[in-house]
Amino acid sequence: MTPGAQPPLAPRNAPRTLVLVFVAVIVSVPLLQLAVELRQGGGVRAFELFQQHPTSANLRAYEHNLEDASTVGRALRPLFQFAQFTWLRDGGEKALVGRDGWLFYKPGFDDMVARGKPAAATNDPVAAMVAFRDALAARGIQLLVVPAPNKESIYPDRLSARVPEGQILVSPPTRDLLVRLRAARVECVDLFAVFAAARAKVAAANATALYLKQDSHWSPAGVALAAQAVAQRLKELGWAKSGTLAYRERATPVQRLGDVLRLLQSTPIERVSVPESVPCVQIVRDEGGQPYEDDPQSEVLILGDSFLRIYQQDEPGGAGFIAHLARELRQPLTSVVNDGGASTLVRQELHRRPALLQNKRIVVWEFVERDIRLGTEGWQEVPLPPGQDNAKAPQRTAKERSTQRPKALGFPGAFRFSAVRPRERTSS
Repeated sequence: MTPGAQPPLAPRNAPRTLVLVFVAVIVSVPLLQLAVELRQGGGVRAFELFQQHPTSANLRAYEHNLEDASTVGRALRPLFQFAQFTWLRDGGEKALVGRDGWLFYKPGFDDMVARGKPAAATNDPVAAMVAFRDALAARGIQLLVVPAPNKESIYPDRLSARVPEGQILVSPPTRDLLVRLRAARVECVDLFAVFAAARAKVAAANATALYLKQDSHWSPAGVALAAQAVAQRLKELGWAKSGTLAYRERATPVQRLGDVLRLLQSTPIERVSVPESVPCVQIVRDEGGQPYEDDPQSEVLILGDSFLRIYQQDEPGGAGFIAHLARELRQPLTSVVNDGGASTLVRQELHRRPALLQNKRIVVWEFVERDIRLGTEGWQEVPLPPGQDNAKAPQRTAKERSTQRPKALGFPGAFRFSAVRPRERTSS
């Protein structure tokens, strides 16, 4: 360009062209979606807006349904997720990317750091547990509560380098629950203390992890340790005695793609992810070598969620918490498992199936920590099914039935985390 010459002008139609391209992109997406829905013959989803009352909940559900049904969204979303996860280490709404390849379930972490308490009285877990305990006691059945810690509570040092190696964190809602259970005299196994002690015994770099790296659930080592703690507590209380059936362990390693990865619903991410090698230990009968099986006539009933399902109903089978607890007690158990439904759904199933309580002397109730606030259908008080009482238990006084928080047991600020320091394994 010679000195003083004017720079070349942009084509006169360039702005108009850009606007037309922009409008075409915006319009083409709903038109394409409309064509796909008409071809499928299932109706036009956009018209669902006029088929229900315009409440905030319905509008949010309508928006989510449109997003999930979007043909363009389903095609492009996995590619954007892959770029976001691989380059930015961002797992979106479902996952948190930690250190050294560790992944965490984000809703559980968000709940752990959230402020506030359940708004409805029907969502109070302690009230539901006390009512369930007393209803069982009227039939001569004992209740043992087992909260399974969130992965992020036991391994916060895999989320942030700021947390000292081997230290665990207990959120305020969880501390509140444990304190109130003690005050209400509901027997509970404190797996937070058990796992804290286990992490302190061996240098963190060399210790066998108690949780899976890619998954929100505990590892085979965590399963075995939890089963030992529960069996020990049952024996200390005098509720259970060792049976006569001998079991032994059989190494059955499996390859597992973690549930946190699968929750991303991104095929590109799953393709580049290496399944985790999981050293499962299957429980088999000492005589004959048959894998563990439940016994409907057992005196012990265990209720729980996916922490009971993993390795037990999943591959390799007979290697989960239920089987390991049976080995510790030397007797088979009866179990009711509902993924995500340990707060209320398992007790509703128990109400529908009276035969489950026949011959029972002990109920072990496991639920994951995040269900304290996120339990499916909250913590409803569900009556037991009609049946004959096994034994009449003495009535508890009002003081014993109280679920109020004891004022003498003061904790730091209401929303401040407490670090559980390693100590001897205890259960309460």
